Amino acid sequence: MKILLCFGTRPEAIKMAPLYHALCQSALQQSQSELVEDKKSRFVVKVCVTAQHREMLDQVLDFFEMVPDYDLDVMQPNQTLNELSAQILSKMDTVFNDAKPDLVLVHGDTTTSTMVALAAFHKGIKVGHVEAGLRTYNKNSPFPEELNRQLTSRIADFHFAPTLKARQNLLAEGVKDTAIVITGNTVIDALFLTLRKIEAGYLLSLKDGLINKIDFSKKVILVTGHRRESFGTGFENLCKAILEIAKNKEVEIVYPVHLNPNVQKTVFAKLSGVANIHLIDPLDYPTFVWLMSKSSLIISDSGGIQEEAPSFNIPVLVTRETTERDEGIAAGHSFLVGTDPKKIVNITNKLLYSKRSLEQEPNPYGDGKACEKIVQFIKETFG
Repeated sequence: MKILLCFGTRPEAIKMAPLYHALCQSALQQSQSELVEDKKSRFVVKVCVTAQHREMLDQVLDFFEMVPDYDLDVMQPNQTLNELSAQILSKMDTVFNDAKPDLVLVHGDTTTSTMVALAAFHKGIKVGHVEAGLRTYNKNSPFPEELNRQLTSRIADFHFAPTLKARQNLLAEGVKDTAIVITGNTVIDALFLTLRKIEAGYLLSLKDGLINKIDFSKKVILVTGHRRESFGTGFENLCKAILEIAKNKEVEIVYPVHLNPNVQKTVFAKLSGVANIHLIDPLDYPTFVWLMSKSSLIISDSGGIQEEAPSFNIPVLVTRETTERDEGIAAGHSFLVGTDPKKIVNITNKLLYSKRSLEQEPNPYGDGKACEKIVQFIKETFG
């Protein structure tokens, strides 16, 4: 059985990496087992990257030891979503004709996921959607991710839902129960894999520079932001809030600034030159995980961070108007604040000095066994 994993951005690569290794491990076990006599049921695993994000994607590929079999290299300066979509859709024919996959696995909510799923449908190839069923039901928030998720769900044959609510969303949309598996989120698998590598002595190349620059005896606030719907006024409001928070000299604000020019232009213009605001280049994934573990609070519009932070018992202010990850809010891990400066400042001050339970609550997004469940489903369905 030929399986093709397709992704294009750094978050997708992080979340697909443990699944890639789980499939490869299963393939190795199959090849060594006398019980797997039918060669057609043995896994042959290949990877296709669109390189929707080039530089940040390559960091993750290197860390997780994934070498793509196909690289579409579609990233172009100032590329529109329509131009990106057209490139991916047209270039996938060549990949499918060569790889001849029985199953294509895509992830989440990116333009890559939706266009690859559509291209596979056109070729009559089965599609599995990892991290399926997340919804805000507001097609403009997040943009274009919400509609990407819904479109991919209409195409997919198999849906790997991270939570019960995601499964319920899919059922309400008419997806058959037998096509849905609740797995947890593969990002927790990736997080645990990363922590194991760090504990085993993996060298964090940027760690010493951060230690020399940041006073970790103070309360560290980690900030990230990249959503299209926040370009312009949203990021200006976020910067206004950060400047107000920075007046507290007992905090250190660390902001790895996204490479998108729409983000960098505003952030560097508004936040440069403040002693306790550290504007740094994007970090490689293992260093970012280490920095996250050292933080007291995170301010972010990232979906992945909303899922990862509960494993460290660190609260997240979600700088979006909507979120498809309500489980974290219900459990008290996340707080939806939008880009309202007053709300961001008030809740930050409250959380910085509130006592959180020392007992680690279960992460609502998974236990690190999502990939194991996905592999088992594929074996049972295709074996």
